[in-house]
Amino acid sequence: MITLLIGENSFEIERAIGRLTEAFSGRPEKVDGSELELRQLPDLLANVGLFAEKRLVIIRGLSANKLLWEALPDWIQRMSDDIHLVLVEPTADKRTKTYKALQMTADVKEFRLWTDLDKVSAERWIKEEAKNIGITLDARVASELFSRSLLPAERGRPVFDQWTALHSLKKLSVLDAVTSETIDRYIDRQPVDSVFGLFEAALRGDSGKVHRLVAELEAREDPFRVFGLLSSQVFQLVTLASSDRSVTETAKAIGAYPFALDKLAPFAKKMSKQQLADTVAAFTQADEAMKTSKAAPWILIEQALSKVSQLVT
Repeated sequence: MITLLIGENSFEIERAIGRLTEAFSGRPEKVDGSELELRQLPDLLANVGLFAEKRLVIIRGLSANKLLWEALPDWIQRMSDDIHLVLVEPTADKRTKTYKALQMTADVKEFRLWTDLDKVSAERWIKEEAKNIGITLDARVASELFSRSLLPAERGRPVFDQWTALHSLKKLSVLDAVTSETIDRYIDRQPVDSVFGLFEAALRGDSGKVHRLVAELEAREDPFRVFGLLSSQVFQLVTLASSDRSVTETAKAIGAYPFALDKLAPFAKKMSKQQLADTVAAFTQADEAMKTSKAAPWILIEQALSKVSQLVT
């Protein structure tokens, strides 16, 4: 039997591996596929141990080992029926001969990362996980935990991190009650959530909060990543202001997330064209200065946000 677990959602993949391991009566064999050699395949896939009737072999990252990945289809045909092979691949080229062969022979399970488009499902998951560890959450608290579990992805768009959410729930499990106030006290804001709050503070003209949040982010975040997130919000703000579509339709049209646009919509409606143009100019100048000057990036970020604060006051 062959199981292929594919996708970037490491949380769901680890849970799937946990279920397979719990259902197996013996001790699973775990192998790093990137370090595997061709001569080792016969022992892994063809032979059964002397004292074991069944074997569970878990190989991670085999697709990174091009030689073995290409040879795998031939070995699949010779694999012992007493072996359950589990292949774990964060990503895999679906055009390869091996992947196509696995589609024909393996139980393929794909685990994608969750985004704010999955907000309803994610909040339901948060409530279920909370219940499993003895916590009762209302909808407002679940929504707050969801927003504090959004992390920047490598492609610049926020994803819901289940590891972070579960860690937060375990942290809260020692409290008598979980409320929005206890979340504010005990659960850190994540970069995405903090940056949303930072830009919102600027749009409200709250320069004091801008300064405080910049100082907090400076202590733990990369300024260029934060600036990228802020710049994307500027783009979304301007797009919302110039669109006659709904927030959901606008988000779909530009490949953005409704969760983020919902927060910006009230400001987009009340800002003038000149204020929007000046906001874009402030961030364009900061972007150019980051590339050409020796000024500290965090100073340039705060300067751009301060200009926005001054525009709306």
